[in-house]
Amino acid sequence: MRIIARVLLILATFAAVALPSAQATPDDFTARKIDELLTVRGEQPRSKGELLEALSARFLGTPYGANMLIGSATQPEELVIDFRRVDCFTYLDYVEALSRSATPEEFTANLIDTRYAGGTVDFRQRKHFFTDWAATPRIAATDITGALSPAAVPITKHLNAKADGGQYLPGLPVVDRPMTYIPAGAVDDAVVSRLRTGDYIGAYTDQAGLDVTHVGLFVMTPNGPVFRNASSLAANNQVVDSPFFDYARTVPGLIVLRPQ
Repeated sequence: MRIIARVLLILATFAAVALPSAQATPDDFTARKIDELLTVRGEQPRSKGELLEALSARFLGTPYGANMLIGSATQPEELVIDFRRVDCFTYLDYVEALSRSATPEEFTANLIDTRYAGGTVDFRQRKHFFTDWAATPRIAATDITGALSPAAVPITKHLNAKADGGQYLPGLPVVDRPMTYIPAGAVDDAVVSRLRTGDYIGAYTDQAGLDVTHVGLFVMTPNGPVFRNASSLAANNQVVDSPFFDYARTVPGLIVLRPQ
């Protein structure tokens, strides 16, 4: 998935505050926001889903920024911590890391563990794909897609391999990844009844070499289910709650990861 936020979208890169080590220093706005969100995290006992909902809600209205991370096969990776703008995947990175943190120092450490395999800030270790969260340590979530619908389709994708034989991310290997998706036409009330607030949702793509093209969180509200996401659509261009069924109809299918 990370490939879509950094590569497939191919949008203008917004400025980000970053340093090339685990000691990244957030800008003043981000530092204040981290403190605010850690206070929310510590206010009262909550389930993981309730916590993810409360934390993710505080980002509603945050401007969308494409390609927020810095690093490539030829450019040193930098640890980015910037709440002024988020793309769809850095949004999930921050919310997941915040849910496991009590201090700013813990947040930084947990962000590294969430974003990078083995906790190493390196482009080659970055979890570029959504399904990496369920397949690459530290494991952040469990893929539950197959248990949600009898219509779920198993498939193996060759992640990072373009149909023309090239690679989306030069310098990184092609990864054969078994996965399961629910076709959009099968996303119905029965599927939603099995979802939980805080589940991570990926928009499956049938494009070669990719698992999803967008990610967000499932949230059940008093007005029905929503897809909470950092939307690049011109009508949004910020973190929004999109009607869940409306969004599901616009993509080939869904992959669902349940946070641990």
